[in-house]
Amino acid sequence: MSISADTLAILRRNDTPTICNALEHVMGGRTAEGFTKSPVVSADPSLPPIVGFARTARIRASSPAQQPAAEVRALRMAYYEYVASGEGPNIVVIEDTDWPHCIGGFWGEMQVAQHKGLGIAGTLTNGVLRDLGMLDPGYQVVAGSVGPSHAFVHVTDIDIPVTVFGMQVKPNDLVHADRHGAVVIPAAHIEQMPAAIDIVIRKEQPILKAARAPGFTVEKLRAAWIEADQIK
Repeated sequence: MSISADTLAILRRNDTPTICNALEHVMGGRTAEGFTKSPVVSADPSLPPIVGFARTARIRASSPAQQPAAEVRALRMAYYEYVASGEGPNIVVIEDTDWPHCIGGFWGEMQVAQHKGLGIAGTLTNGVLRDLGMLDPGYQVVAGSVGPSHAFVHVTDIDIPVTVFGMQVKPNDLVHADRHGAVVIPAAHIEQMPAAIDIVIRKEQPILKAARAPGFTVEKLRAAWIEADQIK
């Protein structure tokens, strides 16, 4: 799967709610699938959206790994090789299988530094984030909670379908995420997104302009809706 540089730039400029709106336009209607459905926390809410192809894994922190230490280390190294593979941009999407009672943070100063150094575009996880204030600037982690310990956290699986916050993600899915949550952009719709984003933004303008002007009334709202409906 690939994405043009122009499309990637446009996706990065727009927040995740706008991407959800544009997907509805492309698909011809609303949907209740394909996006996160629980609140998230972000390492830095001021950062722009992260966009990339999913490199997926599962972790667990509530109990120690059952494999010998050498096997645990080998799987961790295989994980790093996997997430750094391909042309990118890549986003790491990690399902913590302790959900909804996640207790150990995989994501903190060490992992952010390593993943940023490997060129990863960002992280989406339903797990725990820690080391706030110590994370390398410019790397976004969208997580499920904040906590102090890593407990027994370890990687259990890589390159498999995962579910985070009710959103199913397959390896290589294109994911868009920010402080609001995340959405999967189906491959068939990727290059349709720039035009769809343009339309949904332009359709909002007549209503926003009318609502923010002095003397706003229901009659003016009705006229603005009609004007918006004519934008194709």
